[in-house]
Amino acid sequence: MFTKVVKSKDTSTAPLLQVLRRFPKEITLSALLRMSEQMPFYVVTAFVLSYMTSGEPGHNFSYNFVLIGTLIAAAIELVLVPLFGHLSDTIGRKKIYAWGAAIMGVWGFIYFALLDSGISWLAFAALCLGLIPHAMQYGPQASIIAESFPTNLRYTGAGLGYQLSSIIAGGPTALIATWLIHQFGTGYAVSVYILISAVITLIALKLLADRSRSDITDDETYDREATGR
Repeated sequence: MFTKVVKSKDTSTAPLLQVLRRFPKEITLSALLRMSEQMPFYVVTAFVLSYMTSGEPGHNFSYNFVLIGTLIAAAIELVLVPLFGHLSDTIGRKKIYAWGAAIMGVWGFIYFALLDSGISWLAFAALCLGLIPHAMQYGPQASIIAESFPTNLRYTGAGLGYQLSSIIAGGPTALIATWLIHQFGTGYAVSVYILISAVITLIALKLLADRSRSDITDDETYDREATGR
């Protein structure tokens, strides 16, 4: 699609300004859409390393124990991301994404219950399975966000929405999770944090238009949808 736009010399000369002016809603919703994907990702891949090796009762595992479990989770996700992306083409992007967000909201409680059990094999199972709800969202995510913007503004709009979430959701995760543990003394505080992120994601997903069956080659489609005409 972009190749055709280049050939017709219909590219935008100021894409950043245009996308901010025309699609502020889509940029914001794209960022909020990633809350239950981006934030929990850093909990189960980074924060968990210090959490499980802190030396506290039930949390005196070795770094290798946590790293191996996380690597297995990454290997599982390597298979599941394209699978859920493919399913989103047939079942529907928003449906797959909504299930992933909802499961993530519940999974946070199960995850920390297993980690805090003090039983090695249960904690290891949690580490290995931790990224499955993430894969359910990450698979269809690129298409959902990209389809929210017309061709000549798609790269800029998708990039803004995607990276904005990295700032508000991903960046502060470890700090906030550490603070929650310090304040409340339990991993379930982080579970509530994950649940809140899932609720935000589901609201954003509801408000974001589903264009998986729309003609996204036509720039005017987006203007008509925006104005309701």
